[in-house]
Amino acid sequence: MTVFKNKSAWFFVLLLAGLSFYYFGKSAWRPVWVKLTGAKSVEQAVTEIRFDRPFAFDSGKWSELVLLGLKEERMLEVWGRLKSGELELIKRYPITGFSGGPGPKLREGDGQIPEGIYAIEYLNPNSQFHLSMKLNYPNAFDKAKGKADGRDRLGFDIFIHGGSATIGCIPIGDAGIEELFLMVSEVGKLNVTAVISPYDMRMKSKRIEIPGIVWEQELHDNIRAEFNRLFGVENE
Repeated sequence: MTVFKNKSAWFFVLLLAGLSFYYFGKSAWRPVWVKLTGAKSVEQAVTEIRFDRPFAFDSGKWSELVLLGLKEERMLEVWGRLKSGELELIKRYPITGFSGGPGPKLREGDGQIPEGIYAIEYLNPNSQFHLSMKLNYPNAFDKAKGKADGRDRLGFDIFIHGGSATIGCIPIGDAGIEELFLMVSEVGKLNVTAVISPYDMRMKSKRIEIPGIVWEQELHDNIRAEFNRLFGVENE
């Protein structure tokens, strides 16, 4: 019995060590994995984009990027913050596929595109949808509301990617994702904020009620506050 317990303890120690290395040691093992498997690195993908596409982008011009996803308008806008502090529109990309409707993503498999303020977790140069970048859904707000509502399967793997197929992600076509991939890579993912809104709050204000939750107004107020911070919008 003691031997069995010791083996079980060692198994869990090794499992914990392995998981820790996987999540926190990516900078060490991922370059080796890329080399062994022949997969592209982010740097290789960016070099290919630079070679194949006549897309002029000066990363030194911008201190940060804002990705503004407008669900009703089905548009993704890319804004750059100049060194002077002003925001300037860089480009608009039509959202090439859509699923769900107004309102946040609530659970795995609901097909909803999330709504909220998100960071970019990582860039994927080997995506099945050409190229992609992962949003940090569920964020702290999503998790808190899920816990309060008793929802524990909130969904995962929400990306901005190429192509047009989607179940809860944001596709902008292969040409679009190549340009965005390059921009985010060169400015740095830590300097990128993604704001996903049910509609363009710079143009109008409306109340949207979502069945099954009571906090949609709080969410949309948070998004509106971010619009105000970025663009000086004060629609009520």
